[in-house]
Amino acid sequence: MAVLLLTVCGLVMVFCFCFALLKWNEVRYASKGLPPGTMGWPFFGETTEFLKYGPNFMKNQRARYGSLFKSHILGCPTVISMDPELNRYILMNEGKGLVPGYPKSMREIVGKHNIAAVHGATHKYIRGSMLSLIGPASIRMQLLSKIDMLMKSYLDNWDGKTVDIQERTNEMALLIAFKQIVEIESSKIYETFKTEFDKLVGRKRVIRLLTKIMKERRASSVTHNDMLDELLRNEDSNYKLSDEEIIDQVITILYSGYETVSKTTMMAIKYLHDHPRALQELRDEHLAIRKRKRPEDPIDWNDYKSMSFTRAVIFETSRLATIVNGVLRETTKDVELNGFIIPKGWRIYVYTREINYDPFLYPEPFTFNPWRWLDNKSLESHNYCFIFGGGTRLCPGKELGITKISMFLHHFVTRYRWEEVGGDKLVQFPRVEAPNGLHIRVSKY
Repeated sequence: MAVLLLTVCGLVMVFCFCFALLKWNEVRYASKGLPPGTMGWPFFGETTEFLKYGPNFMKNQRARYGSLFKSHILGCPTVISMDPELNRYILMNEGKGLVPGYPKSMREIVGKHNIAAVHGATHKYIRGSMLSLIGPASIRMQLLSKIDMLMKSYLDNWDGKTVDIQERTNEMALLIAFKQIVEIESSKIYETFKTEFDKLVGRKRVIRLLTKIMKERRASSVTHNDMLDELLRNEDSNYKLSDEEIIDQVITILYSGYETVSKTTMMAIKYLHDHPRALQELRDEHLAIRKRKRPEDPIDWNDYKSMSFTRAVIFETSRLATIVNGVLRETTKDVELNGFIIPKGWRIYVYTREINYDPFLYPEPFTFNPWRWLDNKSLESHNYCFIFGGGTRLCPGKELGITKISMFLHHFVTRYRWEEVGGDKLVQFPRVEAPNGLHIRVSKY
């Protein structure tokens, strides 16, 4: 009896302690001006629930507290906005006390001069420099022909093979970006670089590799037709960067396009496999382009601009798979949002994922329907289309990413057909991935 009593008392004490901890965190962040919500445990907040349950956690909190609520996730008190109109306001008004709010761990990987971390005048010239490298003008004049050639070569000899398309698209995204940045040296140091890149913590080693290449190039009179050479030899005072900024720019280009290009390509292959009508229309579009060209002719800008259904497939894939769930901002002063006061130093998570499944914007939102982007020409520029971000933070690599995926699809569907093998599982939160790979059997078309 005494043992039972002690056990009961122990359980009661543990319960009371846990309750006190939860209450302490709620009191610590109590403020009359804050939106409603829960703060979870001290230090950890609700990060575990957020990462484990993802979209369901968000929807449950919205059902309890509305489209603007407070939480404590990823080590910081955070206000989460699931309101389309408010999300648009936040993205379009960076100058009003709202700046990028990415965790320190991420900033340490991509660097303090990375475009996602800077703001104000610095963001303006870093963005200008990046657009001069990867914007539509550069794609048309230089990058398109290179990407076309690289994709064509990369897809050689897939006939008769069973491949993990997740692994292959990951490799493709990194390899193509790497060759664009350091074309000549890429063959010598790619494997070393890839090992460090895969670790996500190999920034110091990556910096040493890039610094060595930069030093060698400055000591040589040989010019190179790649992005690093453009950055090193750019004499335009508006976009002339320091060595540290150049390195951060290179790492940003590698990291920022890697996840979106690789995962969108993989998911496009998956959706096209599951929707034969869409695959046939896409294939017809690309076969028509090949029909008016000789086998050795590269894809030109007019060919690329004619790929309207391909673009629709890419947008629909990005919407349905939702590679990017939202963006983080941080308040530099007390900010008023929808009548609430968000204190200085808090993060705001502009959660855009659910907008992609809004039935008012996208009828039958969980259906893969690329034609919706053709039937409604304004969808791509819709006020609440945040697939590539918004405002002054609209992804500068948007068109380059679309170009890469388009070129991959062009060479893949005109040369091959494929079928899935293994019934591999896909997960879509916190990242889109196939934990055990996504295997397909490829044969000649």
